[in-house]
Amino acid sequence: MNQPIVEAIQQIVKERDMDKEAFQELIQGVFFSVIKKLYGTSDNFDVIFNMEKGDIEIYCEKMIVEDGEVEDTVTQVELSQAREEDPDFEVGDEYVEIIDYHSWGRRAIITLKQNLIQRIKEIEKENIFSEFSSRVGEIVIGDIHQINRKEIRFNIGKIEAIMPQEEQIYNERYRRGESIRALIKEVRKTSKDPEIILSRADTGFIKRMFELEVPEIYDNIIEIKEVAREAGDRTKIAVESNDKRIDPVGACVGMKGVRIQAIVRELNNEKIDIINYAEDPELFIRRAMAPVIPTEVLINRAEKKAVVVIPDESFPAAIGRKGQNIRLASMLTGYELEPVKESEYYEEEIELKQVEQLDEETKNILIQAGYQYADEIIDAGIERLIELPEIDENKAKEIFAVLEKLYEEDESAEAKSESVENSEENDDSIIEEETEELPQDSNDVEMTEETQKPEESEDKQLTDSGRQN
Repeated sequence: MNQPIVEAIQQIVKERDMDKEAFQELIQGVFFSVIKKLYGTSDNFDVIFNMEKGDIEIYCEKMIVEDGEVEDTVTQVELSQAREEDPDFEVGDEYVEIIDYHSWGRRAIITLKQNLIQRIKEIEKENIFSEFSSRVGEIVIGDIHQINRKEIRFNIGKIEAIMPQEEQIYNERYRRGESIRALIKEVRKTSKDPEIILSRADTGFIKRMFELEVPEIYDNIIEIKEVAREAGDRTKIAVESNDKRIDPVGACVGMKGVRIQAIVRELNNEKIDIINYAEDPELFIRRAMAPVIPTEVLINRAEKKAVVVIPDESFPAAIGRKGQNIRLASMLTGYELEPVKESEYYEEEIELKQVEQLDEETKNILIQAGYQYADEIIDAGIERLIELPEIDENKAKEIFAVLEKLYEEDESAEAKSESVENSEENDDSIIEEETEELPQDSNDVEMTEETQKPEESEDKQLTDSGRQN
């Protein structure tokens, strides 16, 4: 038994996490490659590797021919040479020669060693790629060992992984030696070692965090339907329960918010909105707009667009900081959302009956033609009005002039009221500024009171003297 070789093999198999049978095939393959390079062929060679003993035996099968008739020394052997091993050999018999690989020379041994190291590295790469490819979407804990502008490098056991800048949470600060959780997002094959890409900004990371903290999600009692995220700022997540007895939102939040707080801490205080999923797009959009409740939702299913009518006082919250809330709601629902203020959407319509500038006969003609409101006539246009038998082109232009002037007066009145409101706000701000400019020092206040006291006493003396007289 070659004890040093056996110990080296056991160490390689253990450190590289290799299968013994695969390692045995690897050794045999390396020897066959060197044999082919030395002898030109490996078809009549056989390599036996005994891992238990650490022995390697190489056999070469040759055909016995008459002395002096050998044409290929690799495949043929003379009769006299074969009979040195066994006198009973005859021409045409098969002769097996034992090859001592130590006789190959130093260069061949170095080639053998290099090939062996290279093949071990290739198998190790394949094993790493196979292992981590099957773990894509899994959360791992890694230790930071290197930080630069483009990426952060982690150690996951003995394997190195990287987190590119775009996969990091922008407002987090990382330190060397720190252990953090991250999602295995992708495994790439490269000319060197496989590249394991980690992420904390991916939506999959927050899904896995909920699976870890909420047992009902892990057991598929509650299902995460959609996730929209802007890492580091806000996340909207839609959940649905497969069990009517369980409230999906309440289960995700946990008793006194324990579950959601654990996730928020892990995400560096990122805000999370949990909403109930709905198959109906209108209801889903209403819920996705949280914390705002829309007045009305108008959906265009064909173009995947929707107009969301928002109360005026809630409009800033509906848009969110830098448009974040409406953007995340669009991502969550899959609809392009257009927010509209309630005051702009529900404009007061003017009935034709209320237009005093038009005579009764003209109003009756228009009402009988199907027009009830002034804006309907403006939308129809002069050409449609001329089609009415009782109205010619001049009459149509006259009607249009009256209605357009009416709308202009309404707009000017609205603008005037807005300017009055703005002026009142400005007056209030001026009063506040003047109030702030009043003396704040207690000494100043006391001095003012003292200066007033002599005047009061003089007035009192004059009044007393008058009474005496």
